[in-house]
Amino acid sequence: MMYLRRLFTQELSPVTQSDLLGCLQHAPQQLLCGGFAGAPTLDSLSWLHNLAPCFPLRGEQIQVIHEPHHFYQTLIQRIAQAKKRIVLASLYLGTGQLESSFVQTLRHSLKAESSLRLNVLLDFTRGTRGVSNSKTMLLPLVREFGEQVQFSLYHTPDLRGMTKRFAPPRWNELFGLQHMKVYLFDDAVIISGANLSNDYFTNRQDRYILIEDKPLADFYAQFIERVQEFSLAVGADAAERLHRNWRILPYEGTKNQFIRLAKERITNFVQDAYQRQLQIREKSSQADTWVFPLLEMGQIGIHHDSVVTKQLLSKCIAGSRLKLATGYFNLTQEYMDTITHKCLAQCSILMAHPNANGFQGAKGPAGGIPAAYTLIAKSFYETLVRRQQNHRVNFFEYEKPGWTYHAKGLWYYLPEARLPNLTLIGSSNFGERSVNRDLETQVCLVTVNKELSQRLQEESDRLFDLSTTAERQIVQRPIPRWVQAVVRIFRNFF
Repeated sequence: MMYLRRLFTQELSPVTQSDLLGCLQHAPQQLLCGGFAGAPTLDSLSWLHNLAPCFPLRGEQIQVIHEPHHFYQTLIQRIAQAKKRIVLASLYLGTGQLESSFVQTLRHSLKAESSLRLNVLLDFTRGTRGVSNSKTMLLPLVREFGEQVQFSLYHTPDLRGMTKRFAPPRWNELFGLQHMKVYLFDDAVIISGANLSNDYFTNRQDRYILIEDKPLADFYAQFIERVQEFSLAVGADAAERLHRNWRILPYEGTKNQFIRLAKERITNFVQDAYQRQLQIREKSSQADTWVFPLLEMGQIGIHHDSVVTKQLLSKCIAGSRLKLATGYFNLTQEYMDTITHKCLAQCSILMAHPNANGFQGAKGPAGGIPAAYTLIAKSFYETLVRRQQNHRVNFFEYEKPGWTYHAKGLWYYLPEARLPNLTLIGSSNFGERSVNRDLETQVCLVTVNKELSQRLQEESDRLFDLSTTAERQIVQRPIPRWVQAVVRIFRNFF
């Protein structure tokens, strides 16, 4: 356990590469060699077992969802069928007609099953923005069903004092958000990057994966409960209060004490889960797919997903291929340096064309965000050219008329593999916010199941088929001077 404990108990900064290699060097030899039972082709990925709980399962337990409307239909269907528990973690819930139908389906299920429990975790600032908001949408359920419903709003400890008092709506969201997207129904869990709102149900492209596995569902249900403990509980009177197991408001008192205690809750939980799954994995011989849940909570000093992602990028072997997608191109400097200097894979990077960016046409400074992403991509491309690595890294932009693009993740192909052996999928955009400001989760899925690999390939093809090569456009596209001036200063806020 020492290597995992070191990973989760660093100071309030990302774990360095030397720290991670030290963890690996001190890991028990049987874990480093045990790897993926019956799958020697995956030996180069066996280090994953040392850095996250592993959930072994079969490929047929996993469904890849492609379209927003199918995502919505699956949510509605699963809510209607739930008997024991529903857990929803998202940035926010919208206020339109589809969202109202969503809430009504929740109400019908709660009324039909008195033993059904609903846990909802949203972000405080985004979830209370405006007169009609996520909180007002869900408050009737809290009032009608009492203890059947636990509704929590996560409030970042970085928004406090004069900043909390005077920062207006939208601007107060810059300091940190609950950004995880986990939708759980009994023993099935959807991991996604999509929020619960109309555009994500209709014409905003994202990724979604449904996993039928009780141990993994238990992990995420218990993890969300831990986060709810240091979030604000919404009562029937609409007031936000401390959880019964928590005594410190995130925006009052000593910030470091809140961070220390919250980090301790999550660290202890993950270490216990790791130990449990280690024992299960040793007894599992029928698995052809392995799922590793990854967490990133930079606000409270937990850098886990970013360490695994960086390690994955740096360990891409010669002859391998890597496809990386992000809705917002703002890769951390560490990720860009790793791709440039340490990654040996042929890389394809997919991002939103400005016309498919959700901020395109926005009022005020937000309208400059698409140009800011282009500027960052241009800077990265020029670095690749200087380092003579541009032959190995290609850029693509997604554009579909009337749609916006929000898909993120990664597909990795071992040498000579026609289909992906690994994917990352979840809420992280691989950017500065994802690592340092927001709460994120994604899963690392490794498989030798050909049918699942084929479905993941089809998912990737559907996205890349709607893209065009973008190196020339990135270099030639005009960038307003004011955007060039502010990007360096405010880059870790968007």
